[in-house]
Parts: sequence; structure tokens; C-alpha cells
Amino acid sequence: MTTETYLNHPNFGLLFRVSQVEDSQELFTTLYAQRLFFLVTNGPGGLRFEPVSRSDARLMVEIRLRTLRRSGLHKEYDQLQAIHKRTFQ
Repeated sequence: MTTETYLNHPNFGLLFRVSQVEDSQELFTTLYAQRLFFLVTNGPGGLRFEPVSRSDARLMVEIRLRTLRRSGLHKEYDQLQAIHKRTFQ
């Protein structure tokens, strides 16, 4: 079973979590169009939304896929691979 995470952006509405990027950073996209991507950082000052291009978002997901594969986290890798195919192909 996969858990989906959503976040409400003040201007763009509901965002869908694509992947964790680093410890306190996650990649989100707009729920319906999946054309706008945001790097969301959770820090002491709260959430910070940084827009990123589609190609940068794809690169972030591919780097995360490599990290998961090297770590032997096959279940997480398979889940992210499915999200990657659905979002970028």
C-alpha cells in the first residue's frame, strides 16, 4: 500500500508529493496538470516553496532512484519508478 501526501500551496492549490529529495526537502507537483514543480523545504521558519523546472524535477527524481537502488531499498525504488514513469513519460 502506498501513502500519498498532499500539501496546499497558497497560490497553486493542492500539490502532490512526488519524492523525498533530501532529509528536509521534498519534490511536489500540481495535482492535476503535473506541470509545475516545487522543491519544498521544511525548516525552522516553516515551509519554503521553490519552483523548479520540469527537467530539474526529473533529474532530482532520477538521482533519488539511483540512491534507492544502491541502498537496496527495492520496495521504495519500485514505487518511485512507477511515479517517475507516470509523471515524466
